[in-house]
Amino acid sequence: MIKTIISVTLLTSLAAATASAECSYPKSPSGLPDGATATQDEMVGGMKAIKEYNSAVTTYLNCLETEMNTRIEAAGPEAPADQVEQIKAIHTKRHNAAVEELESTAARFNEQVKVFKAREKKS
Repeated sequence: MIKTIISVTLLTSLAAATASAECSYPKSPSGLPDGATATQDEMVGGMKAIKEYNSAVTTYLNCLETEMNTRIEAAGPEAPADQVEQIKAIHTKRHNAAVEELESTAARFNEQVKVFKAREKKS
């Protein structure tokens, strides 16, 4: 019985390590344009960078979902409820962190868009 528990624990840990290696946390774009000084082309480039980042975060979130399901499946139907809840809690924290960073980055860019539009209106 103890060998079985140890084996299941090791397999779960191995599956978790393998699964987490597949999900690469996307890096937020650096050097987004300053709306006070940026050109139209720089602002368009910033918009493209945000869209690419959004796509990368979506891919990451899908990977996290797959990873969570793999971990739960690896734990097996006999897994204690607290183990499954821990797997879900880790998934939720990682998911929320990525979404919060995406939202924060997009909000900063949107502020610069407002500054850019206000500047263009004055011209």
